[in-house]
Amino acid sequence: MSENLNQTIDEQIIKTTGENGEVVYMKLQEVISVDNKDYALLSVVKDDVLPTCDNDEDDELVVMRMLMDKDNQDECTFEIIESDEEFNNVVSAINEADELESDNE
Repeated sequence: MSENLNQTIDEQIIKTTGENGEVVYMKLQEVISVDNKDYALLSVVKDDVLPTCDNDEDDELVVMRMLMDKDNQDECTFEIIESDEEFNNVVSAINEADELESDNE
């Protein structure tokens, strides 16, 4: 899964390929760095409708590792996190960031 990073940030929509080869569109919700690695928090775009604050509680969220292309810094690849420990560390960091944001409001 490779996308133009500038386009992804501007439009926040990423076209990916699902497990069965189907095209899946995802909205970039947040990028977080954990242990010097970048991770994307993505929500699945269903029926060509972007998630909004009003309808995001039931949205499927996905966390993926982001890898920058060494030859082209505008390109990145999204990878599934296979390690439970790595995934749990990222989820904890996201939860901590959300708690800090809530405390500052």
